[in-house]
Amino acid sequence: MNSSITIKQDSAQQFSQQVVNWYHKQGRKHLPWQQNKTPYRVWISEIMLQQTQVATVIPYYQRFMESFPTITDLANAAEDNVLHHWTGLGYYARARNLHKAAKIIRDNFNGEFPQNITDVIALSGIGRSTAGAILSLALNQPQPILDGNVKRVLARCYLVDGYNGLSKFDKTLWQLSEQLTPTQDTSYYNQAMMDLGATVCTRTKPNCEQCPLQYSCLAKAADLQSEYPQKKPKKKIPEKNTIMVIPRIQNNNNELVLMEKRPPSGIWGGLWCFYEIAELEQLTTLLTKVNLKPIAQQQLTEFRHTFSHFHLDITPLVVDCELISNQEVNENNQQQWYNLQQENNVGLAASTKKLLTLLTTTI
Repeated sequence: MNSSITIKQDSAQQFSQQVVNWYHKQGRKHLPWQQNKTPYRVWISEIMLQQTQVATVIPYYQRFMESFPTITDLANAAEDNVLHHWTGLGYYARARNLHKAAKIIRDNFNGEFPQNITDVIALSGIGRSTAGAILSLALNQPQPILDGNVKRVLARCYLVDGYNGLSKFDKTLWQLSEQLTPTQDTSYYNQAMMDLGATVCTRTKPNCEQCPLQYSCLAKAADLQSEYPQKKPKKKIPEKNTIMVIPRIQNNNNELVLMEKRPPSGIWGGLWCFYEIAELEQLTTLLTKVNLKPIAQQQLTEFRHTFSHFHLDITPLVVDCELISNQEVNENNQQQWYNLQQENNVGLAASTKKLLTLLTTTI
């Protein structure tokens, strides 16, 4: 394990200059968040780009910024509306943390994004690399970064042993990033390093002939590109099963389905979902609790939803019901009748959105 790598100053300068030169010739400059750059605009893009491809992010980013053009607009928005704009992007804790951090900025920084890296790292959902990216890309502060793309470039260039998430591996790469990040043109350099990892030094089949670092890259010299970064030992992903119950009623020619709001933390935290039971024997108890009498039921095709740490096999069960009485179902705004004939501006889990599509197109 490379516990420490020291780079000579002239070598570091040559490295960063090659990267910056490449950026001016080949780097991406026309993405939405690269126009009219502000810390807020860069912040939103950096959070959306975590675990998500650029092409997927662009339309979400544009809608998000149109609805929440300032940090104060985001802070003042209802959480349901924020989550609605995130529906389909996944990893919803990112959206909840954005909303929480926006409130802190509104209340503690007069709605202006902080410019001290310590203050930025203290915000919900922002780690050291994201903070460095925001401040360097928007304000050209000389802050090192270390996202997944940058890790791959550095691990190959310097043959750093280990894999993502291993503390010694990350520590060595941070030391490299600190030494290589220039004090001038940092915004160009950091953007180029991310672009290199995303478009040239890719996970598989890297295009080394287009890389400005090809002549100093140790992995290329030894033909070991595919070996670095090393792969994390695999664990078998567990499988779980659930029955999603979709109570449905007819009301004035409208079809309504009953949903519940998930707790703020955990899987699908704060999002609207259908009810879950472990076995069919629990169905009667569930419907009685929500003041419904079953009339007929229909099982839809099972499907699998995969999280980062387990597979969830979902059996959807549509239950046509009638109300036992006129008593309101809603308890503390944690339940709602969702009208299938119109879109509601609420945050929906990916599984919920898929089931709504099935309901409105097939049955």
